[in-house]
Amino acid sequence: MTTHNTTGAHQTPEPAQPAETTMTAQTPAQADAHGAESEAWLPQFTRREVVFTMAGVLLIMLLASLDQTIVATALPRIIGELHGFDRYAWVATAYLLTETITVPIYGKLSDLWGRKPIFLFGLVVFLTGSALSGAAPTMNALIAFRALQGLGSGALLPIATAVTGDLFSPRERGKWQGITGSVFALSSILGPLLGGWITDHATWRLIFYVNMPVGIVALLVLIFVMPTIRGSRQARVDVIGALLLAAGTTPLLLGFTWAGSRYDWLSPQILGLFAGALALLAALIVYEARLERRGQEPIIAPSLFTGSMRIFGVSALVSAIAGLGIFGASFYIPLFVQGVIGATVTNSGLILTPLIITAMVGSVTGGMLITLTGRYKFVALAGLLISIAGALLLVRLDVHSSNADVVWAMLVLGVGIGSGISVYTVIVQNALPGRIGQATSALVFFRQIGGTIGLAAMGSVLSAAYLPAFNAALPPALREQASGRLVAAFASPQTLLSPGALAQMRAAAAAYGPQGLAALDAILYAVKQGLATSLHQVFLVALGVFIVGFCCALALKEIPLRERKKAPATP
Repeated sequence: MTTHNTTGAHQTPEPAQPAETTMTAQTPAQADAHGAESEAWLPQFTRREVVFTMAGVLLIMLLASLDQTIVATALPRIIGELHGFDRYAWVATAYLLTETITVPIYGKLSDLWGRKPIFLFGLVVFLTGSALSGAAPTMNALIAFRALQGLGSGALLPIATAVTGDLFSPRERGKWQGITGSVFALSSILGPLLGGWITDHATWRLIFYVNMPVGIVALLVLIFVMPTIRGSRQARVDVIGALLLAAGTTPLLLGFTWAGSRYDWLSPQILGLFAGALALLAALIVYEARLERRGQEPIIAPSLFTGSMRIFGVSALVSAIAGLGIFGASFYIPLFVQGVIGATVTNSGLILTPLIITAMVGSVTGGMLITLTGRYKFVALAGLLISIAGALLLVRLDVHSSNADVVWAMLVLGVGIGSGISVYTVIVQNALPGRIGQATSALVFFRQIGGTIGLAAMGSVLSAAYLPAFNAALPPALREQASGRLVAAFASPQTLLSPGALAQMRAAAAAYGPQGLAALDAILYAVKQGLATSLHQVFLVALGVFIVGFCCALALKEIPLRERKKAPATP
């Protein structure tokens, strides 16, 4: 059996340790018989450098994850004020679209130019988008500024994960998942609670401004404390590959976003978008393969998907499928809590806490199991099985469900998410030690593609399923007696998300006496029934996605996790 080792970070005896370490890029031809690349560099850091580097990484993870969780909880109130239920998913889709497209580009640039300058650029763009989002006057403006935020976010989490790969051996990275998982758990608990409290007691616009103080601290850490890992500046940037990637991904995601809501799935517009995406992505594959054969540096190297183990290809596929289910399911849970159960925004944040806590427990447990056993496949399969169980509990939710029903579903789904999804970073960094930045960012790219498609497709399912379900739940007698204008006012469930609008409607209905209030209650119940039914369809799709992901993960092959190898003694 071949043993896979790698040179680990260590403290050198020289007093003047340089703060910058030069990277040497490997070519795909250096892959060994097991599909893992031959021994690559690992930068050498002092203990002080490791501590400050990880402090900066964890702070950036806190910033990026806090933004995602704080916005998700307040979003139903945002669309209630800006009036854009038909664009509910777009606030997140626009963010994920620009983030997804730029992730592999930033990852490759960090391999070539170093992690630190990419961090700085991404953080400045992210903070600019945050400030503008807080001042957005319309729903369309908010979507545009969230897209700008995504352009910056694409440089944050993927490169932060790559830096962890620079510092530690694959087997050591397992226990660090627990620490990074704790950061995500902290932000995911604070985010919904803070976002809910601010939205209930002040204005939702402040949820974007809370990024600023955290971002400024992170910026100072990057500039003055974090050491630089320099890349190989001789390599050319794959500009054409980056343009083809952006041009091919955009129509693909737009097609999934508009299908079933703005256009029919088989309409010329949707088929045209998918055909254009297919043609452009095929051109990308051909161009990248040609570039790699010439010994140059493509954005996404086709050799990542080849080799006897093909471990990256399977990991990317499962990550995309799992991301589709996770992003889609968790994004619509606050909508169920606020729209169907009727909780306030603050209580919606509270009910998400069990999901985050169990995700943290699952992440820590999974990471420790990987470190102790040196194996990862059983952790990946167990995580997907538990996610399937959590999705089944979501499918059982209906208009009569309580907070306790949602909590149980969150508890189970959180364990599955935490223990399963993060393991694939360890897998690909172990298999591809010489291309950590590229491989990590490419993995995140496919996970984000899955998540973006999941949000868009499930948003289409939600929009298409609501109106028929609402009409079916409306009492026939009321449907005949009520004016068309009254029923049309509830053609979107966003009325349930605006306490002020509900109060005005009740005051107007009270003018007609008990009969008017009874009619309004019947209509509101039909709205809740329609929303619950459409969300049931969304959760059903998530369940199917997790099942497909588990079947694909069965093909995941396992290679031993490499240990830290001591550097050779200096003669």
